[in-house]
Amino acid sequence: MPPTDVTALIRTELPRLAGSLRKVGELILEDPAAVTQCSAAELGRRTGTSQATVTRFCRAIGLDSYQHLLIELAQERGRGQVSDWGTAETGPDISPDDSLERVVQVVGSTDLRAVQQTIDRIDLDAVERAAQAAARARRIDVYGVGGSGAVAQETETRLFRIGCAVRGWTEVHAAATSAALLTPADVAIGISHSGATRETVEPLELAKERGATTVAITSDPRSPLAKAADIRLVSTAPETGFLTGLGGRHSVLVLIDCLYVRVAQLSYQRASASLALTDHIAAQHAVKSRRAR
Repeated sequence: MPPTDVTALIRTELPRLAGSLRKVGELILEDPAAVTQCSAAELGRRTGTSQATVTRFCRAIGLDSYQHLLIELAQERGRGQVSDWGTAETGPDISPDDSLERVVQVVGSTDLRAVQQTIDRIDLDAVERAAQAAARARRIDVYGVGGSGAVAQETETRLFRIGCAVRGWTEVHAAATSAALLTPADVAIGISHSGATRETVEPLELAKERGATTVAITSDPRSPLAKAADIRLVSTAPETGFLTGLGGRHSVLVLIDCLYVRVAQLSYQRASASLALTDHIAAQHAVKSRRAR
Protein backbone atom coordinates (compact mmCIF):
# COMPACT_ATOMS: atom_id res chain seq x y z
CA MET A 1 0.00 0.00 0.00
CA PRO A 2 1.16 3.63 -0.46
CA PRO A 3 3.11 5.18 2.42
CA THR A 4 0.12 6.53 4.32
CA ASP A 5 -1.14 5.85 7.83
CA VAL A 6 -2.88 2.51 8.23
CA THR A 7 -4.92 3.98 11.09
CA ALA A 8 -6.43 6.47 8.62
CA LEU A 9 -7.32 3.51 6.41
CA ILE A 10 -8.98 1.72 9.34
CA ARG A 11 -11.02 4.83 10.22
CA THR A 12 -12.23 5.00 6.63
CA GLU A 13 -13.21 1.33 6.52
CA LEU A 14 -14.67 1.06 10.04
CA PRO A 15 -18.20 2.29 9.20
CA ARG A 16 -18.51 -0.57 6.68
CA LEU A 17 -17.47 -3.22 9.19
CA ALA A 18 -19.85 -4.87 11.62
CA GLY A 19 -19.78 -7.15 14.63
CA SER A 20 -16.49 -8.84 15.42
CA LEU A 21 -14.57 -7.16 12.58
CA ARG A 22 -15.52 -3.75 13.92
CA LYS A 23 -14.36 -4.72 17.42
CA VAL A 24 -10.90 -5.53 16.05
CA GLY A 25 -10.67 -2.19 14.25
CA GLU A 26 -11.81 -0.21 17.28
CA LEU A 27 -9.22 -1.83 19.54
CA ILE A 28 -6.43 -1.14 17.05
CA LEU A 29 -7.41 2.53 16.87
CA GLU A 30 -7.63 2.72 20.66
CA ASP A 31 -3.98 1.71 21.15
CA PRO A 32 -2.01 1.05 17.93
CA ALA A 33 1.33 0.83 19.78
CA ALA A 34 0.08 -1.95 22.07
CA VAL A 35 -1.25 -3.93 19.11
CA THR A 36 2.24 -4.09 17.58
CA GLN A 37 3.22 -6.24 20.58
CA CYS A 38 0.35 -8.70 20.09
CA SER A 39 0.09 -11.87 18.05
CA ALA A 40 -3.03 -12.37 15.95
CA ALA A 41 -4.28 -14.92 18.48
CA GLU A 42 -3.73 -12.53 21.40
CA LEU A 43 -5.49 -9.68 19.60
CA GLY A 44 -8.37 -12.03 18.96
CA ARG A 45 -8.59 -12.85 22.66
CA ARG A 46 -8.41 -9.18 23.67
CA THR A 47 -11.31 -8.34 21.34
CA GLY A 48 -13.36 -11.39 22.35
CA THR A 49 -13.10 -12.76 18.81
CA SER A 50 -10.56 -15.16 17.29
CA GLN A 51 -7.35 -15.33 15.30
CA ALA A 52 -9.37 -16.10 12.16
CA THR A 53 -11.44 -12.94 12.73
CA VAL A 54 -8.28 -10.84 12.99
CA THR A 55 -7.07 -12.27 9.69
CA ARG A 56 -10.44 -11.53 8.07
CA PHE A 57 -10.24 -7.98 9.39
CA CYS A 58 -6.87 -7.46 7.74
CA ARG A 59 -8.21 -8.66 4.41
CA ALA A 60 -11.36 -6.55 4.79
CA ILE A 61 -9.27 -3.36 4.92
CA GLY A 62 -7.12 -4.43 1.97
CA LEU A 63 -4.06 -5.91 3.71
CA ASP A 64 -2.57 -9.30 2.84
CA SER A 65 -2.08 -10.58 6.39
CA TYR A 66 -1.77 -9.71 10.05
CA GLN A 67 1.99 -9.42 9.56
CA HIS A 68 1.30 -6.77 6.94
CA LEU A 69 -0.81 -4.87 9.48
CA LEU A 70 2.00 -4.99 12.08
CA ILE A 71 4.51 -3.68 9.54
CA GLU A 72 2.21 -0.80 8.57
CA LEU A 73 1.58 0.12 12.22
CA ALA A 74 5.32 0.09 12.97
CA GLN A 75 6.10 2.23 9.93
CA GLU A 76 3.37 4.70 10.85
CA ARG A 77 4.75 5.00 14.35
CA GLY A 78 8.23 5.56 12.96
CA ARG A 79 7.01 8.32 10.64
CA GLY A 80 5.31 10.02 13.58
CA GLN A 81 8.49 9.94 15.68
CA VAL A 82 10.69 11.54 13.02
CA SER A 83 8.14 13.92 11.52
CA ASP A 84 7.32 17.47 12.56
CA TRP A 85 3.65 16.76 11.95
CA GLY A 86 3.43 13.47 13.84
CA THR A 87 0.77 13.06 16.50
CA ALA A 88 3.10 11.50 19.09
CA GLU A 89 3.32 14.79 21.01
CA THR A 90 0.11 16.60 20.11
CA GLY A 91 -2.34 13.74 20.48
CA PRO A 92 -5.60 13.27 18.59
CA ASP A 93 -8.03 15.46 20.56
CA ILE A 94 -8.61 18.98 21.81
CA SER A 95 -10.31 19.34 25.19
CA PRO A 96 -12.17 22.40 26.53
CA ASP A 97 -9.30 23.06 28.98
CA ASP A 98 -6.43 22.98 26.48
CA SER A 99 -4.32 26.11 26.08
CA LEU A 100 -4.34 28.15 22.89
CA GLU A 101 -0.75 27.05 22.30
CA ARG A 102 -1.84 23.41 22.24
CA VAL A 103 -4.82 24.23 20.01
CA VAL A 104 -2.48 25.86 17.48
CA GLN A 105 -0.14 22.85 17.69
CA VAL A 106 -2.89 20.32 17.09
CA VAL A 107 -4.58 22.31 14.33
CA GLY A 108 -1.28 22.83 12.53
CA SER A 109 -0.15 19.23 12.84
CA THR A 110 -3.56 17.92 11.73
CA ASP A 111 -3.61 20.08 8.62
CA LEU A 112 -0.01 19.27 7.72
CA ARG A 113 -0.60 15.59 8.30
CA ALA A 114 -3.63 15.54 6.01
CA VAL A 115 -1.74 17.32 3.24
CA GLN A 116 1.35 15.13 3.55
CA GLN A 117 -0.64 11.90 3.58
CA THR A 118 -2.53 12.98 0.47
CA ILE A 119 0.71 13.82 -1.34
CA ASP A 120 2.22 10.48 -0.29
CA ARG A 121 -0.68 8.47 -1.69
CA ILE A 122 -1.52 10.59 -4.75
CA ASP A 123 -2.21 8.60 -7.91
CA LEU A 124 -0.31 10.50 -10.59
CA ASP A 125 -1.92 8.53 -13.38
CA ALA A 126 -5.40 9.41 -12.09
CA VAL A 127 -4.51 13.11 -11.82
CA GLU A 128 -3.10 13.04 -15.36
CA ARG A 129 -6.20 11.36 -16.79
CA ALA A 130 -8.51 13.81 -15.01
CA ALA A 131 -6.45 16.79 -16.20
CA GLN A 132 -6.32 15.55 -19.79
CA ALA A 133 -10.09 15.12 -19.82
CA ALA A 134 -10.72 18.52 -18.22
CA ALA A 135 -8.30 20.33 -20.54
CA ARG A 136 -10.17 19.19 -23.65
CA ALA A 137 -13.70 19.18 -22.18
CA ARG A 138 -16.48 21.13 -23.86
CA ARG A 139 -17.91 21.73 -20.42
CA ILE A 140 -17.04 20.83 -16.81
CA ASP A 141 -19.56 20.28 -14.00
CA VAL A 142 -18.43 20.20 -10.35
CA TYR A 143 -20.84 18.81 -7.73
CA GLY A 144 -20.60 19.25 -3.96
CA VAL A 145 -22.79 20.20 -0.99
CA GLY A 146 -22.07 21.48 2.51
CA GLY A 147 -18.35 21.83 3.13
CA SER A 148 -17.65 20.14 -0.20
CA GLY A 149 -19.86 22.74 -1.84
CA ALA A 150 -17.33 25.41 -0.87
CA VAL A 151 -14.61 23.30 -2.46
CA ALA A 152 -16.73 22.88 -5.61
CA GLN A 153 -17.03 26.68 -5.86
CA GLU A 154 -13.29 27.03 -5.34
CA THR A 155 -12.69 24.52 -8.14
CA GLU A 156 -14.95 26.54 -10.41
CA THR A 157 -13.04 29.73 -9.58
CA ARG A 158 -9.66 28.18 -10.40
CA LEU A 159 -10.64 26.52 -13.67
CA PHE A 160 -12.82 29.40 -14.87
CA ARG A 161 -9.87 31.79 -14.55
CA ILE A 162 -7.83 29.74 -17.05
CA GLY A 163 -10.57 29.64 -19.66
CA CYS A 164 -12.46 26.43 -18.83
CA ALA A 165 -16.22 26.34 -19.33
CA VAL A 166 -16.92 25.21 -15.76
CA ARG A 167 -19.73 25.51 -13.24
CA GLY A 168 -19.87 24.45 -9.61
CA TRP A 169 -23.27 23.10 -8.55
CA THR A 170 -24.22 22.99 -4.86
CA GLU A 171 -27.98 22.36 -5.14
CA VAL A 172 -29.10 18.88 -6.12
CA HIS A 173 -31.90 19.78 -8.57
CA ALA A 174 -29.67 22.21 -10.46
CA ALA A 175 -26.82 19.68 -10.42
CA ALA A 176 -29.05 16.90 -11.77
CA THR A 177 -30.45 19.18 -14.46
CA SER A 178 -26.96 20.11 -15.62
CA ALA A 179 -25.80 16.47 -15.49
CA ALA A 180 -28.73 15.43 -17.70
CA LEU A 181 -27.50 17.84 -20.37
CA LEU A 182 -23.91 16.58 -20.48
CA THR A 183 -22.40 14.68 -23.40
CA PRO A 184 -19.36 12.43 -23.96
CA ALA A 185 -17.41 15.63 -24.67
CA ASP A 186 -17.87 16.79 -21.07
CA VAL A 187 -16.41 16.14 -17.61
CA ALA A 188 -18.22 15.88 -14.26
CA ILE A 189 -16.37 16.10 -10.93
CA GLY A 190 -18.02 14.98 -7.69
CA ILE A 191 -16.51 16.08 -4.36
CA SER A 192 -17.49 14.37 -1.10
CA HIS A 193 -15.36 13.52 1.93
CA SER A 194 -17.43 10.45 2.77
CA GLY A 195 -18.21 9.59 -0.84
CA ALA A 196 -21.73 8.72 0.28
CA THR A 197 -23.52 12.07 -0.01
CA ARG A 198 -26.61 11.36 -2.07
CA GLU A 199 -26.85 14.89 -3.47
CA THR A 200 -23.39 14.45 -5.00
CA VAL A 201 -23.54 10.77 -5.97
CA GLU A 202 -26.80 11.06 -7.94
CA PRO A 203 -25.73 13.80 -10.40
CA LEU A 204 -22.37 12.09 -10.93
CA GLU A 205 -24.14 8.82 -11.74
CA LEU A 206 -26.40 10.68 -14.16
CA ALA A 207 -23.41 12.36 -15.79
CA LYS A 208 -21.83 8.93 -16.28
CA GLU A 209 -25.04 7.65 -17.89
CA ARG A 210 -24.85 10.58 -20.31
CA GLY A 211 -21.35 9.51 -21.32
CA ALA A 212 -19.37 12.26 -19.61
CA THR A 213 -15.99 11.46 -18.07
CA THR A 214 -16.60 11.28 -14.33
CA VAL A 215 -14.11 12.13 -11.56
CA ALA A 216 -14.58 11.46 -7.84
CA ILE A 217 -12.62 13.34 -5.18
CA THR A 218 -13.15 11.55 -1.86
CA SER A 219 -11.35 10.07 1.12
CA ASP A 220 -13.06 6.70 0.58
CA PRO A 221 -11.92 4.87 -2.58
CA ARG A 222 -14.64 2.24 -2.14
CA SER A 223 -17.53 4.64 -1.62
CA PRO A 224 -20.61 4.96 -3.87
CA LEU A 225 -19.15 8.17 -5.35
CA ALA A 226 -15.88 6.42 -6.18
CA LYS A 227 -17.76 3.53 -7.79
CA ALA A 228 -19.69 5.98 -9.98
CA ALA A 229 -16.49 7.56 -11.29
CA ASP A 230 -14.17 6.71 -14.15
CA ILE A 231 -11.30 8.37 -12.29
CA ARG A 232 -10.75 8.53 -8.50
CA LEU A 233 -8.62 11.08 -6.63
CA VAL A 234 -8.23 10.09 -2.98
CA SER A 235 -7.70 12.56 -0.14
CA THR A 236 -6.86 11.89 3.50
CA ALA A 237 -8.57 13.33 6.55
CA PRO A 238 -7.17 12.64 10.03
CA GLU A 239 -9.85 13.80 12.45
CA THR A 240 -9.09 15.72 15.62
CA GLY A 241 -11.81 16.60 18.10
CA PHE A 242 -13.44 19.84 16.97
CA LEU A 243 -11.59 19.61 13.65
CA THR A 244 -13.75 16.93 12.05
CA GLY A 245 -13.39 17.33 8.29
CA LEU A 246 -11.11 20.38 8.37
CA GLY A 247 -7.88 18.49 7.69
CA GLY A 248 -9.72 16.80 4.86
CA ARG A 249 -10.62 20.16 3.32
CA HIS A 250 -6.94 21.05 3.01
CA SER A 251 -6.05 17.69 1.50
CA VAL A 252 -8.83 18.03 -1.10
CA LEU A 253 -7.57 21.49 -2.02
CA VAL A 254 -4.12 20.00 -2.64
CA LEU A 255 -5.70 17.63 -5.18
CA ILE A 256 -7.67 20.50 -6.73
CA ASP A 257 -4.50 22.61 -7.02
CA CYS A 258 -2.59 19.76 -8.67
CA LEU A 259 -5.44 19.25 -11.12
CA TYR A 260 -5.73 22.98 -11.83
CA VAL A 261 -2.02 23.47 -12.50
CA ARG A 262 -1.86 20.41 -14.74
CA VAL A 263 -4.89 21.60 -16.74
CA ALA A 264 -3.18 25.00 -17.10
CA GLN A 265 -0.06 23.25 -18.42
CA LEU A 266 -2.03 21.16 -20.90
CA SER A 267 -3.95 24.20 -22.19
CA TYR A 268 -1.06 26.64 -21.83
CA GLN A 269 -1.96 29.09 -24.59
CA ARG A 270 -5.60 29.35 -23.53
CA ALA A 271 -4.70 29.56 -19.83
CA SER A 272 -2.03 32.23 -20.40
CA ALA A 273 -4.36 34.32 -22.55
CA SER A 274 -7.14 34.08 -19.97
CA LEU A 275 -4.85 35.09 -17.11
CA ALA A 276 -3.45 38.00 -19.13
CA LEU A 277 -6.98 39.29 -19.79
CA THR A 278 -7.96 39.15 -16.11
CA ASP A 279 -4.75 39.99 -14.21
CA HIS A 280 -5.58 43.71 -14.01
CA ILE A 281 -8.99 43.24 -12.35
CA ALA A 282 -7.83 42.68 -8.76
CA ALA A 283 -5.39 45.59 -8.95
CA GLN A 284 -8.08 47.93 -10.28
CA HIS A 285 -10.34 47.10 -7.36
CA ALA A 286 -7.71 47.47 -4.63
CA VAL A 287 -8.45 50.23 -2.12
CA LYS A 288 -5.63 52.75 -2.06
CA SER A 289 -4.51 53.88 1.36
CA ARG A 290 -4.62 57.57 2.21
CA ARG A 291 -1.58 59.33 3.52
CA ALA A 292 -1.89 60.67 7.02
CA ARG A 293 -2.29 64.45 7.13
